[in-house]
Amino acid sequence: MLIELIGTPRLRLRRFDAADAPALAAYRSDPEIARYQGWSAPVDPATAAELVRTFAEGDPDRAGWFQYAVELRATGELVGDLGVCLAENLRQAELGVTFAAGHQGHGYATEAVRAVLSDLFERRGLHRVSAECDARNLGSARLLERVGLRREGLRPGHTWIKGEWTDDLLFGLLGEDWTPQPPTPQP
Repeated sequence: MLIELIGTPRLRLRRFDAADAPALAAYRSDPEIARYQGWSAPVDPATAAELVRTFAEGDPDRAGWFQYAVELRATGELVGDLGVCLAENLRQAELGVTFAAGHQGHGYATEAVRAVLSDLFERRGLHRVSAECDARNLGSARLLERVGLRREGLRPGHTWIKGEWTDDLLFGLLGEDWTPQPPTPQP
């Protein structure tokens, strides 16, 4: 049985398992999902299996990246992943979010990110959480603002990715400015 690390009324955030590789390969192979990410589509089955293995070995309480598998509580379906990179001081973190196209627009990413922010600020006592995204990725920018991160800046022509220079939007939130969120109601 897979152990829930963070839960919401509709979602279970847990460690990745080998059985997640096909679903991960499917949504990370979508060109629209990969467009603003550091990987290129398609993601072949062997690469997905290796990613899942690496993700499963991570430790959410240690410095570095930990990738949560995000599944629907009702069906057990993997709908995305949410990465948290804890700084060496364990008082700051960076977020990264990827959700399957068919599961966007239902509030799942908002629910998952709020749950992770709640864990980081309320349980772990982090000082600051940050995130960045390609300035053209309007959906991610809206998500980050919706969950309470503030837009802190724009780095023009900062990232060379997939053969072009891109602008980066920077977001951040201090623990003292975090407002605990009520549980997301079930539809």
